[in-house]
Amino acid sequence: MKVELQNLTKIFPSRNKKSGEEVVAVNNFTFTIPDGKLVGLLGPSGCGKSTTLYMISGLQQPTSGKILFGDEDVTDLSPEHRGIGLVFQNYALYPHMTVKQNILFPLQNLRGADKLAKDEMLKRAHEAAKLVQIDELMDRKPSELSGGQQQRVAIARALVKMPRVLLLDEPLSNLDARLRLQTREEIRRIQKETGITTVFVTHDQEEAMSISDMIVVMKLGVVQQVGKPQEIYDSPTNLFVAKFLGTPPINVFAGRVESEKLYIGDDAVLDVKGAPDGNVTVGIRPEGFIIDEKGALSCNISNVEVMGRDVSVVSTHSASLNPTIRSIIDADEKPAADATVAKFALKPHKVFLFNAETEERIYFEV
Repeated sequence: MKVELQNLTKIFPSRNKKSGEEVVAVNNFTFTIPDGKLVGLLGPSGCGKSTTLYMISGLQQPTSGKILFGDEDVTDLSPEHRGIGLVFQNYALYPHMTVKQNILFPLQNLRGADKLAKDEMLKRAHEAAKLVQIDELMDRKPSELSGGQQQRVAIARALVKMPRVLLLDEPLSNLDARLRLQTREEIRRIQKETGITTVFVTHDQEEAMSISDMIVVMKLGVVQQVGKPQEIYDSPTNLFVAKFLGTPPINVFAGRVESEKLYIGDDAVLDVKGAPDGNVTVGIRPEGFIIDEKGALSCNISNVEVMGRDVSVVSTHSASLNPTIRSIIDADEKPAADATVAKFALKPHKVFLFNAETEERIYFEV
């Protein structure tokens, strides 16, 4: 099911009656979610991603704009008639019901032409439970389950209605690190097996990048960039996107361009053909550094962290806008144990220039 958002805006009234300033949670959001794809809405707290999800679900009414499921305008349609499955951050399971009863509950509330026979409801419940691999837990209650198992029950309950669209609101944030990894892999597997159009809300860029077909990066209610995860990582449209995506995060420096050469401090570190002269903010991905005795960028080594195949060189530089610089290099190329200075050459495609004032990307020829 294709989902189309047209100029979607949500404005909340001010909580401060004196100032009277309204809060624009989502501002003119236009985007088409392709049929059968998993799209991640990504951004920091307060960026409008959950509000967008709740407008798609019908739990919140947009101030303006339209929502279409396929060719059907569902903007004013109530949640129960939209054909959506919604999984909340806190699972929202009924504690007094068994797993089977929790999964059956949405089917038992169907009325009219949608009402199912008891045998059909049981069949669907077992199919949904098997899909999320909890079919052996059907007689347990939520209190007898782990957090990961409870999350699977919530997903099964959302899937049992065979929804047109599956909506997941930060479904992994209550799980520990290992369970998060396992459960996100399961969500991706389930989505691929069912082919249901899925919207996944998260503030964790690693989660979004690992399972999404496309991601939408948001800031203060405004869409910053839309695209495939790797494409956005490789070509961020502004400094916010560059800083938000990536682990370890991008290294940021104050720099300047003179005669198509990039300077960090007093050193010309890279040719940037086509870039205009002026002060710039420089972003260098951690994997964009090459240990080189003749390298133009000289940094003071703070620590060298051995991570097996790779080494993380932690260093400082007077022009760095971060407290430390983190460079990921091959373990075979690590600095000498007694080295206090690391000289780096830079990989041009891992270096990004941004306008020092607007933070918009400045492109140059690589």
